[in-house]
Amino acid sequence: MSDRHTEHKTLIAQVRAAMYDFTEAGVRQALDKICSPDAVFHLSYPFGDTKGINAYYDCCYRDLLTAWPDLERRDYIVMAGPDEFGADWVGCGGYYTGTFAGPWLEIPPTGHQVTMRFHEFYRIENGKVAEVQALWDIPEVMMQAQAWPMAPGLGREWHVPGPATQDGLVPGPYDKAKGKETCQHIVDMLDHLTKHPAEGGPEVMELERFWHPRMNWYGPSGIGTGRGIAGFRNWHQIPFLNAMPDRGQDVDDITCHFFGDGDYAAVTGWPNMIQTVTNDGWMGIAPSGKKITLRSLDFWRLENGKIRENWVLVDLLDTYRQLGVDVFARLREFNKARVPGRIPFPVGEV
Repeated sequence: MSDRHTEHKTLIAQVRAAMYDFTEAGVRQALDKICSPDAVFHLSYPFGDTKGINAYYDCCYRDLLTAWPDLERRDYIVMAGPDEFGADWVGCGGYYTGTFAGPWLEIPPTGHQVTMRFHEFYRIENGKVAEVQALWDIPEVMMQAQAWPMAPGLGREWHVPGPATQDGLVPGPYDKAKGKETCQHIVDMLDHLTKHPAEGGPEVMELERFWHPRMNWYGPSGIGTGRGIAGFRNWHQIPFLNAMPDRGQDVDDITCHFFGDGDYAAVTGWPNMIQTVTNDGWMGIAPSGKKITLRSLDFWRLENGKIRENWVLVDLLDTYRQLGVDVFARLREFNKARVPGRIPFPVGEV
């Protein structure tokens, strides 16, 4: 008999399949089949929170399918497991793709294939999806349209790959001991990260103990990828901690959901970080002294007991919003001289 975490991955596979060959009717039907009638959807800015599948589809997918008429979904990580509170989750990481034929969220179309990373986490109760926490890398779409209106990231901006080992669709049966071991490695690593700078220099984080020397840290568009511990520190961690040195001090006001499955671990939380922008240096943002929340939904892959790959999405557009920066207003200003409108699809037809 199949275990419940394998069954939960099979449940989500119905929506994944419907979104691979994306039609409105097919996706609505699949969502209706797997979701509770009162399911809650927590979505990245500017979508916000919705309740029920019709509101979810209309908020997220209706306009996206209009803009990308050959829309499809591709997953390269699908894992499941229980969090520390006993709730059951399925975590999916991958990207949406299609031909960018019409404007979407005021981003001008390109007529070319476009990609947008997603991290989507599904909480399962009684065999149905009760809650979704999801981030879409909308800045990635802006960049491909040559319309990113904010400061460039320090890391490498590219189409982030799936797992090097090609095993991100974690098969069953669920191995409770292995999942717990992988998850504990991540929790221990994060505990050590928060020791710096409060308890000493970089050495207190013991990065070499937890991270593979050839690690890849795949950050969100606007921050970019860092290769190796030096790349992770230079292109993400140093500016991040310089700007917000009180990171990790308000843990009582947030909830994180960690779970592991084989060599993979994940965390989701809405939000899962609280910190204060007190200094310069992070994403070109002027220090405001304002305390903000961050939504960072992550996957990690362990190899020989160390983290070899880490996929990270942060709701950067919501971060800018909290700091008083309207990225979409800047997008409109940035693209005033571009001709608006739709490109005939298929491209080249009149």
